[in-house]
This record gives sequence, structure tokens and C-alpha cells, in this order.
Amino acid sequence: MKSLPFFCRGEVIRGFGRGSKELGIPTANFPDTVVDSLPADISTGIYYGWACVGNGDIHKMVMSIGWNPYYKNTKKSMETHVIHKFKEDFYGEILSVVMVGYIRPERSYDSLEALIAAINSDIEEAKVKLELPEHIKLRNDNFFTSTPSSSSALPTTTASTSQTIMNGH
Repeated sequence: MKSLPFFCRGEVIRGFGRGSKELGIPTANFPDTVVDSLPADISTGIYYGWACVGNGDIHKMVMSIGWNPYYKNTKKSMETHVIHKFKEDFYGEILSVVMVGYIRPERSYDSLEALIAAINSDIEEAKVKLELPEHIKLRNDNFFTSTPSSSSALPTTTASTSQTIMNGH
């Protein structure tokens, strides 16, 4: 995919509420404006990379882009699992991510247990791949040093400003 690495940022919104409650794997969801602005060559599936909430630390992440076939969603989503234990939810904060690689296409599963096992496998694969030198250098990209701490820190000229897509900063 020629668009990788792909840099984007947006406000964390409430999703379907399944990540933490049903799967035990919390996710941060981007608004439709971010999802709808993905380049055409970013296909649905599972990606890995780096993520930063507000001006916080940079952590490894995995991201699902697509329709979540197990749940038969009718709306495409971008759900990021930051590989870190947070003390509390961070709805309304700005999430900055750099997607650096692709793990696999999205698929459906016969059971919730199989889905959870696949996600945990994706997390482990991301942890290993992000140790590669070409991926570690993106953790220190200047994209993360310009991250606002919340949507209120962004310009307020338009309603969509807090969901600005940026690639190639």
C-alpha cells in the first residue's frame, strides 16, 4: 500500500461499546470524517502502528478498518486498540496515529472466542513488527510532537477541524 505510513488524527468518539465490555479489548473510535477521508489504497483489515492520546506517551497500536463482519456492521469504522492500560476513558481527546503496516484482511468468525483469539494474535504480531528499526523510527516522528491535548486546543474555524486528516506533514 503506497499510502503507508499513513498519519491521521481525530477526536475519540463513542463507538458500539463492544471493545471493552464484550471483547475485553478497549478501542478508540475515529469519527466518520476521518474514516471517509482514508486514501483508496487503504483497504479494510487490520493494521499496526503507533498512537498517542493528546500530548501523552506514544504506544504501540493495532487498528481495525472496516465493517466488522462478525457484527455485520453497516457503517465502516476505524477502531484503534492502543497497547497500553489507561486509567480511564479518553472520549473527546485527540488521538494521533501512524499506521505503518498491514497484518491481514478483515474476516468473520464462528464465535466470539475465535474473534478475541484473532485480535490477541494481531496484538502480539504488532508488538513484534513494531520492534523493527524502520518502524521504531516512526515512533519518534515529529507528527506526534505537534499533538494537541484536546479538541478545545484546536482552531475552531470549522466543526470538522478536530478531525483533520494529515499525511506527509
